[in-house]
Amino acid sequence: MSTPGTLFAEGTKALVTGASRGIGAAVAIALAEHGCDVALNYRSSSARAEEVGERIRALGREALLLKADISDEAQVAAMYKELKTAWRSLDVAVLNSGVTADGHLAAMSATKWQEVIGTNLTGTFYTAREATKQMYASGGAIVLIASTSGIAGRAGQANYAASKGGVISLAKTLSYEVAPRGIRVNVVAPGFIDTDMVKKVPPAQMKKALQAIPMGRMGTPAEVAQAVAFMASPAASYITGKVLTVDGGMIPN
Repeated sequence: MSTPGTLFAEGTKALVTGASRGIGAAVAIALAEHGCDVALNYRSSSARAEEVGERIRALGREALLLKADISDEAQVAAMYKELKTAWRSLDVAVLNSGVTADGHLAAMSATKWQEVIGTNLTGTFYTAREATKQMYASGGAIVLIASTSGIAGRAGQANYAASKGGVISLAKTLSYEVAPRGIRVNVVAPGFIDTDMVKKVPPAQMKKALQAIPMGRMGTPAEVAQAVAFMASPAASYITGKVLTVDGGMIPN
């Protein structure tokens, strides 16, 4: 049973990939605030991941740190094996890991293309596949983090937009396959959010982007995290195969 003010039953087990900073860290903390024990996947910065873990433990929840590069199939399999050994069950998976390597398509190298597709799309495939396996008998909720670039496109982001558009299609397809097993699959697609990734956007481009946002500002990781927590929770029990944009009204419905 969940406690007042929380979305999840006490002891719900959640995994968040790319959880050492930005949106992933905010999601991990929000899930803990709403009643979850959280496994934190990270690729390189154990110090940052441990900082997030300490914040979760301060909330009285369990935090498990799992190092893995999600673009590596063997590392993903090993991570889920470690998770299963530690917890035996997995109720929620938030697949957030992502990278950018922007540039116009005509000048984009194959390396830049493959780097982004390899992490954002193929890595999401690996992590979604393993999450599905662990939830197959008992059900659960999977939330994939995409982007408004994957819906509307964005100049200079051919690789990133293609990867996130692929994530959306993957989620919609998977939602049909696993619904009979009690597994829900949804997407949260952030717009311009105040993270390290967005700080790389040139000032002139950012000014233009802000002018296209009806709310007139960037979002915060915490605002995205609350949307993710809702979509992953029993409060969204009749929602699957959907895309929720968190973008200040930038993308028309």
